[in-house]
Amino acid sequence: MKKDTLKLTRKIQLLVDLPSKEERKEALDKLYQWQNRCFKAANLIVSHLYVQEMIKEFFYLTEGIKYKLSDEKKDEDGILNRSRINSTYRVISDRFKGEIPTNILGNLNHTLISTFNKNKPQYWKGERSLMNFRRDIAFPFDMEGVSGLSYNEEKKAFCFRLFSIPLKTYLGKDYTDKRRLLERVIAGETKLCASHIQLKNGKTYLLAVFEIEKEKHILKPEVIAEASLSLEFPIIAKTGKAKLTIGTREEFLYRRLAIQASRKRAQEGATYTKSGKGRKRKTKAVDKYHKLERNYVSHRLHVYSRKLIDFCIKHRAGTLILLNQEDKIGIAKEEEFVLRNWSYYELMTKIKYKAEKAGIELIVD
Repeated sequence: MKKDTLKLTRKIQLLVDLPSKEERKEALDKLYQWQNRCFKAANLIVSHLYVQEMIKEFFYLTEGIKYKLSDEKKDEDGILNRSRINSTYRVISDRFKGEIPTNILGNLNHTLISTFNKNKPQYWKGERSLMNFRRDIAFPFDMEGVSGLSYNEEKKAFCFRLFSIPLKTYLGKDYTDKRRLLERVIAGETKLCASHIQLKNGKTYLLAVFEIEKEKHILKPEVIAEASLSLEFPIIAKTGKAKLTIGTREEFLYRRLAIQASRKRAQEGATYTKSGKGRKRKTKAVDKYHKLERNYVSHRLHVYSRKLIDFCIKHRAGTLILLNQEDKIGIAKEEEFVLRNWSYYELMTKIKYKAEKAGIELIVD
């Protein structure tokens, strides 16, 4: 039975809600300390999980020796003195006790074990390298660490406490659904699930995970819509006698190529830019055009995927088939221009998310 809900993540900037500069610095230092301990703990967990799985190969055990990665008290072949999940948790808990909330360590341990088990077959085949974590890792927590989430009229922000650290949101000119989602959480209409805090480039972000209900539309599974992604037209969709072309080559590429040309001119001119602040100052214009191109592409693909799903809903198509995608991706890899300028994977990702939200079954041919 299919779930009637799905999870979506929104990136929300946070500010420390304290009056003095010294207090804000102290709170931020604590957040950075938690991030650092999470970085170390994550690498330790993955190393221990890998060693546990590979113990037979490492020690070249004889066939007569039986072993099982389980608690010796519950299984006579068990080689652990506690459960497997608890074994990695105890390693990091004993090492970082008092330096980081155990709620964070518990969620980190659970998440990494789940991810490790999912990727395990690829590790054994040598198709994937072991996970390695950077110092700017986002650290997880669940709702036990959050208290007092409410909207403050005076501050014009959503405020809450994360393990005793007061925080408030900074939404700015929010044109997305972040404000509405937070309002629904406060009203009890939407569930806020285990989320992450990310500290990056001197800013603090909440990677909030919301569990929302799928849109309810009157769709017929037997009505099939077919869509083809190409370079001439971003999307060509049809169902029955109805047909729709979404976007054109000129519309999508004209602006993107113009931004790329501007960035190239900025790169050439960076040599003669006034120095004094190092590389960051010289490449400021280049970075600006890089972000501009990324945002433009993301917005256009959002528009295209939205129009496709609206087309399916209008004609009550409960099934959407993306045709010949493997061939299209193969062509894109062979042609450098297409590979550089046509974001097949990102467009398919956006279509998949919107189709799931609308309750449409997506099939990639």
